[in-house]
Amino acid sequence: MTTLLDYCSLIRSKNAGPFTLTFDFMCHDQAAYDALVATGFLNKNLFATLYSADPDQILVVNHPLALAVKVSLPRPAVQGGLHDTDCYAGQQYAPLMDMEVLPA
Repeated sequence: MTTLLDYCSLIRSKNAGPFTLTFDFMCHDQAAYDALVATGFLNKNLFATLYSADPDQILVVNHPLALAVKVSLPRPAVQGGLHDTDCYAGQQYAPLMDMEVLPA
């Protein structure tokens, strides 16, 4: 089974302000970056499903020179709000870790 860790040396989630959640996927090398992007795994529908977000409000940006993919979306709860379970959003990437990444 191929997972994101087979492609990436760093996967993280964090706040991008109190209303936005962002994910960074930094690949091992050019071959890993090209292969990950080619799978189409990191797409708006995946994040919309996992984080109950509107796909139209999700931004997926490929950064080929950095060998990275960045995904930003509205936070499920405002940072520090009553329903916020992860104030710094540092654990939001966890549901992605065990998912199988299938080639396109």
